Amino acid sequence: MSDTSEKETFSFQTEVGQLLEIVAGSLYSNREVFLRELVSNASDACDKLRYAALTDATLSPSEDFAVDLDLDTDAGTLSISDNGVGMNHADLLETLGTIAKSGTGAFIEALKAEEKDQVGLIGQFGVGFYSAFMVASKVDVTTRKAGETESWLWSSDGKGAFSIEPAQRDSAGTTVTLHLKEDAREFADEARIRHIIKTYSEHISFPIKLGDDTLNAAEALWTRPSKDISEEQYAEFYRHNSHAYDAPWHVMHNKVEGSLNHTSLLFVPSMQPFDLFDAERKSHVKLYVNRVFISETTTDLLPAYLRFLRGVVDSQDLSLNVSREMLQSDPKLAKIKSQVSKKVLGELKKKATKEADDYASFWGNFGAVLKEGLVEDPALRDRILEICRFASTGDEALTSLSSYVERMKDGQEAIYYIAGEDAAKLARSPHLEGFKAKGVEVLLFSDHVDEFWLQHITEFEGKPLKSITRGAADLDQVETDDTPEEDKPEEADLSDLIAVIKVELGETVKDVRPSKRLTDSPVCLIADDGDMDVNLERLLKRHGQLQDGAPRVLELNPTHAIISKLAERAKADGASSDDLLSDAAHILFDQARIVEGETPTDPAEFARRLGSVMARAFGI
Repeated sequence: MSDTSEKETFSFQTEVGQLLEIVAGSLYSNREVFLRELVSNASDACDKLRYAALTDATLSPSEDFAVDLDLDTDAGTLSISDNGVGMNHADLLETLGTIAKSGTGAFIEALKAEEKDQVGLIGQFGVGFYSAFMVASKVDVTTRKAGETESWLWSSDGKGAFSIEPAQRDSAGTTVTLHLKEDAREFADEARIRHIIKTYSEHISFPIKLGDDTLNAAEALWTRPSKDISEEQYAEFYRHNSHAYDAPWHVMHNKVEGSLNHTSLLFVPSMQPFDLFDAERKSHVKLYVNRVFISETTTDLLPAYLRFLRGVVDSQDLSLNVSREMLQSDPKLAKIKSQVSKKVLGELKKKATKEADDYASFWGNFGAVLKEGLVEDPALRDRILEICRFASTGDEALTSLSSYVERMKDGQEAIYYIAGEDAAKLARSPHLEGFKAKGVEVLLFSDHVDEFWLQHITEFEGKPLKSITRGAADLDQVETDDTPEEDKPEEADLSDLIAVIKVELGETVKDVRPSKRLTDSPVCLIADDGDMDVNLERLLKRHGQLQDGAPRVLELNPTHAIISKLAERAKADGASSDDLLSDAAHILFDQARIVEGETPTDPAEFARRLGSVMARAFGI
C-alpha cells in the first residue's frame, strides 16, 4: 500500500486480479447484464437500509427509496445511484477489493475453463460488481454509509489496483460511475438503457428512474397473481434474486391464507450453486415481512437440506420490529418453515412422478443435499424418502425404494445395497457377483450422507436394508431359473486351505470362510454381522473419528481355479510350512484390499511375495 496525504492505493486480492483479467480482456455477446448486476446491488442496498431503519428511524432517507440512472453521452459515462445503506472505508476494502467467499479458487478455474456464460458464473458467485469492467475502462464509486458523516471515493481501472480517498456526498447511499470503453458507448444511449431495464429489471421493487421517468413497474413480483406473471418474468426475477444466469429448473409460487398468512416464490436452480457444499450450509431464501426485506440468511426459515432453493418468503404476520436474533425462536416462523418445507417436498414429488427424466437432472444436482433431511428431519423423513432416487444394478437409471420393492425376486427378503464413493466403481465390485447371478438388484449408494441416513432408516415397507459387504450372503431362498446340476461349477473343499490361511494371517482377519457371493473373483473382504460396514469405517477413518477398525472376514470363492489349486496343495503333507501357501494367503488378502481401493498392508512385502510367486510360476 502506498499512502499520500489523503489518497490510499491498494492492490486487489490475487483472485480479484485474475477475475478482472478474464472479465476486462474478453468480449461478450451479452455484456448488457452488467447493468442488471449493478441495479440489483443498488436494490439490495435499499433493502438493507429499509430494514435497519425499522429500529433506528434516524437512518431513514429524506426521500423514498429509489435507484437513479444518469447518462452523459458526450462524456461517455453511465451512473447508477441509490439512497441505500452505503459503505464506509472498511466496507469498501472488504467488498470491492476481495472475494470473501470460500471456493474462490474453484470459481476462478471454472471461469477460465468456461467458453460461454461466464457472466452468469460471475453473478452466481456474488461478485457481479466486477462485471462493470466488461464495459468500463474506469469505475468510480462514491459512497457514504447510513449513520456516518464521512464519504469516500473508490476508483479503479481494473488493472490490479484501486484507490480510496475522502469525498463529498450529501446523504447516505452509493453512486457507481462507469467511464465507458469506446466499444461500449451504446450503454450511454437512453433507448438502449430503457430496453435493458425493461428486459432485466422490471421486477425490482424500488423505482428505477431515468430523469423524471420510472422505467419499471416497481412492485414486488411475488405479490402479483401467478397467472399474470410470464415464464420470462419469473426467470429474470430468479436471476436478480440469486445473482445467477441460468434458467430456474422449477418455479414454486404459493400464497397461504388462514391462521398464518405468507407468500413464497421459490426457485430450484438448474445448476449447482458454488457454495452448495460449504460447511456453513446457509439458506439463500430471503425473508420479507409485508414486502420489507428482513434477512437473507435466516437460519430457521428453511431447513439446511433445502439450501439449494432461491427466492423469497413474505409473511404478513411476523412483527416488523422483531430482531433477527428473536426470529430464530419465533413459533410463527417455525410454522412457516414447516408449511413451506412440506409444499416444496410435495412439488418435488409431483415432478418425480410425472417427469422422471427431468427429475433425474435435479437429483444429479441436489440429491446428496436433499438426503441430509433423512438424518435431520424425522418429522418429514417419510416424505423425503418418497422422492429419493438411487442408482442400482437394475435396468432403471434411477429407482425409488418402492419401485425396487416391486421388482424384488420371489424369496428375496431384504433390500440389498452396496456403499462406496463412486457408483461406477461399485457396479464393478466383486461383492455383486452372486447377486447378479441370481438376478437380484442391488442399490448403489455413493454419497457420503448415505452411510448416515442408513443409521436411521433400517427398513422400508417391512423389508430390511442390508449391505452386501456386511454379513453372510444368504441367497439360497431366492428363486431363479434352475441350472442343470451338471452345469453348476464344482466347489472345492476349502477346509484345509482355510486352516492354513487362518494361521498365516492370524488376527489380521476376523474369520476365513467359503463365499456364496463370489462367482468370478477369487476373494473379497466383508464386515461381519454386527460390525461396522466397510464404507462407514473408511469414512470415519478419513475424518479422524476412528483409528483402527474391526478385522474383516476374508471370503474365498470355492469355484475359482486359483482357490481350487491352493486347496489341493493345502491337503498335502507339510502344507503348514509351505512358503507358496504362506505367500498366497497374504497376496489374496491384499488383493481383496486393492479391489476395495485400499493399499496392501505392507506394500514392500506384497511386492516381494508377488515376485516370489511369479518366479515359481515361471520355474525360476
